[in-house]
Amino acid sequence: MNETIERQPTHYLLIDFEATCADDGAVPRHQMEIIEIGAVMVDTASLAVIGEFQSFVRPVRHPRLTAFCTRLTSIAQADVDAAPGFAEAAAALKAWRGGYADLVWGSWGDYDRNQLQQDCDFHRVSNPVGAPHHNIKRLFAQREGSGRKFGLDGGVKRVRLDFAGTHHRGIDDARNIARLLPYALGRAEFPRAQR
Repeated sequence: MNETIERQPTHYLLIDFEATCADDGAVPRHQMEIIEIGAVMVDTASLAVIGEFQSFVRPVRHPRLTAFCTRLTSIAQADVDAAPGFAEAAAALKAWRGGYADLVWGSWGDYDRNQLQQDCDFHRVSNPVGAPHHNIKRLFAQREGSGRKFGLDGGVKRVRLDFAGTHHRGIDDARNIARLLPYALGRAEFPRAQR
């Protein structure tokens, strides 16, 4: 399926969520909860980042982070213990996002869209983004043309950049998606693939 952005909004909202997880089945997929919201707002005309939002979120189903989750994300138990619950964090995201008119949102793949909906359903809150979603990973792969599906770090390497920040931290991943957006939209040329 080809992913396209039919109309040009004035802003792109790029979001990455980190969630509770385990490598031993202790946190089933349907019980994962967002523990970090990382978001950047990008001006469509310049593709410059014009705003950022970050919040840790306190999980309730599995309130103790697994050692695997902490290693993967670098998010500490103290970070989530001191954080607002999902409803409060979602309201803060909605309030921040409300300052920007006419937007679409995107994430690196569909995981983030699905995880957001899962958390909204569980906590019985409305979706705080309220805009059409686009799979930036799919757009990037289509523009790149090799047929490869790149993870976020692989996409950054494909355009010969160094990953900025810590991979699997929501705000840093969102910032790196913003760096790849010009390639996904066809507004930057891909470097020739190295052999």
